[in-house]
Amino acid sequence: MSDGEQKLADSTGKFVQVVVDGRKRNEVDWVNGRLILSNKRLVLVSNEGKRTIALSEVSGVKSGTNVNEAIAKVSGYLSLQVGSNVTLIAPRDVEEFERKLYSAMLDQSVVLVKHPAVEGGVVQDTGWEKGRLSTEDDAVNLALANGTFVELLVDDVGTVERAEKTVRGKKRRAVEVEHTIDGTSVETHVSGGGQTVAVLESFVRRGEAATQTDVDLSQAENEVLMALYSGVSPFQIPSFVGMDVDQVEETFQRLVENDILEAVRVRKEVQLEARGRSVASDAMADQ
Repeated sequence: MSDGEQKLADSTGKFVQVVVDGRKRNEVDWVNGRLILSNKRLVLVSNEGKRTIALSEVSGVKSGTNVNEAIAKVSGYLSLQVGSNVTLIAPRDVEEFERKLYSAMLDQSVVLVKHPAVEGGVVQDTGWEKGRLSTEDDAVNLALANGTFVELLVDDVGTVERAEKTVRGKKRRAVEVEHTIDGTSVETHVSGGGQTVAVLESFVRRGEAATQTDVDLSQAENEVLMALYSGVSPFQIPSFVGMDVDQVEETFQRLVENDILEAVRVRKEVQLEARGRSVASDAMADQ
């Protein structure tokens, strides 16, 4: 290995290239071999030879499960986007390998962070601060130059958007992540190099499937959600939305059953789940 290169993982497993130069391969089959990960590259070794993927060229990572008969030969895999090519890898321990892969691509990256960019649905007059990024199993940690520490828990992420922002006078790519702090919905915006933004987006989107907003809610339920999203206390909801207490508690119960609210106390304090914040955000955008 070259100077400064460190091996992070060495696993048996399978791999296959499913898209070549933008064209999806009709017939694919897994190749057995070794997957060697360093802080600079991924090496795929088999009886057919050796293939090297520079981590600096990876523009996206997705985790997946069975999608067709050929891919169904493994229970889980990672999809790596490299330019117009896509390669699937299935190391022996997918979750552990995924953690080390994200760590290799994201840890110690210097980024610019706007936090909170939005709080309780209200845009904040916050400047961009330089920060350093690191990852844990299911969290992104942002240590900012002003002493602020921001933790983005994957399971707490409601919505994720990629955007072009004006950052210190220049147009730059950024990812906008909605999450909570002490029960209040906030958005943290992170800007950096193109690969850093794309891979960070992949990392925080891992919990997004659980927050899909395809749910049919009544007008009253939407009003309750929007009030909570805006920071109104659960105990103030009846007077705020003009509903009696029993009706509000019945609404809370229905939303809890749909994994949109989480019950904190029995009588009756609630807080928005990540899915609920996504629903509330969509409802407010439709107003």
